[in-house]
Amino acid sequence: MTNIAEIVQPSGVLSQGNADLLRSEIASLLDKEIKIILIDFQDVTFMTSSGIGALVATLKEVKAAGGKLYICSLSEQVKNIFELTKMELIFKPLTNRQEFEEKVLTTIT
Repeated sequence: MTNIAEIVQPSGVLSQGNADLLRSEIASLLDKEIKIILIDFQDVTFMTSSGIGALVATLKEVKAAGGKLYICSLSEQVKNIFELTKMELIFKPLTNRQEFEEKVLTTIT
């Protein structure tokens, strides 16, 4: 990636424990002044309410730092959770990394 964009790829169930790790990893990127972050959900199989809460908190932190947070590659299970909780209206998930590169990275490079 460029020096202003990075990809984070959690795996397994996004619950309290690894959601905190995700938040920590993204906070570290913000400390390095990374302004565009993609969370690739390709390897995430399920997301609990703690995971959703951490994701919303992370979005607020990224916005407060003047950055943008994108998500992509939602499994059917996670996509259903996003739809049930109306999170897809907040995050507007991208299909995959290629769409991220075409719609986001090409506009900044």
